[in-house]
Amino acid sequence: LILSGDQLYRMDFREIIAAHIEKEAELTVATIPVDRKLATGFGIMHNDEDGRIQKFVEKPDTPELLDSLRLSGAQVAEQGLEAGGDHYLASMGIYVFKRATLVELLDNEMTDFGKHIIPRAIDSHRVYSHVYQGYWEDIGTIRSFFEANLDMVNTVPRFDFFQMETPIYTRPRFMPASKINGAAIDQAVISDGCIIDRSRISQSLIGVRCLMAPGCRVHRSVLMGADFYETEASKRESDEKGIPRVGVGENTRIESAIIDKNARIGANCVISPEGKPEHFDGENYFIREGIAIVPKGAVIPDGTMV
Repeated sequence: LILSGDQLYRMDFREIIAAHIEKEAELTVATIPVDRKLATGFGIMHNDEDGRIQKFVEKPDTPELLDSLRLSGAQVAEQGLEAGGDHYLASMGIYVFKRATLVELLDNEMTDFGKHIIPRAIDSHRVYSHVYQGYWEDIGTIRSFFEANLDMVNTVPRFDFFQMETPIYTRPRFMPASKINGAAIDQAVISDGCIIDRSRISQSLIGVRCLMAPGCRVHRSVLMGADFYETEASKRESDEKGIPRVGVGENTRIESAIIDKNARIGANCVISPEGKPEHFDGENYFIREGIAIVPKGAVIPDGTMV
């Protein structure tokens, strides 16, 4: 079983493994239905009526190719998809291999599963598709990662960590509970070990050990938090050097931003992509896909306007 590392989904892998064994497949590719607009951004499979993959095209970009890859009416009905539109099966980057087949297919100089390994395997091996229709999001870009995180703060998120039939566990940190001192919070996830003083937080995700001074406003942002709490000696050293302490200083406004771990953001700062190019490199920040990014361990001095 080979999985991709930049996706968010909830799948029972026992089902795809059982289908792989039942079909006597040498390789099974997990696929998800997508419409014509999205199909150009994925590797698209075309199956026969038994689910065996007959054709694979990485990111088809012509009308002719798209027409040749769309599901038949019978396949649309079998999958319970809405009739009338064009539907395609996109590779999820999840594979089940027969061990000997994997060893055989990797015995060459090819380096990419989607572009090289899978197309070659279709011509020479029993390769099947396993269709998955639950939540799945590719979070390999800044924008998709940002939006997937912000979806978590919705009343009923599309990916629900509170779904008890299939729980997802994190590692225990044995941290103190978060302390909120008079803050106004609307649609937010607050992680363990935070101290938030008289600030306003909306539609945001706040990571572990996040320290927020009074007067801050955080809107549609992801703050990763910190790996540590500063000691009193470390705080004095920061003050003597004239740099902010780890966390967010007083009266700072953060909007549409990702703040990576251990960042030191001073007082009276503004961090927002508003009025800036879609892609921009600053001295200690970046703009990517219209989102402001403060990298890990960055220092944003008091009064900075990002």
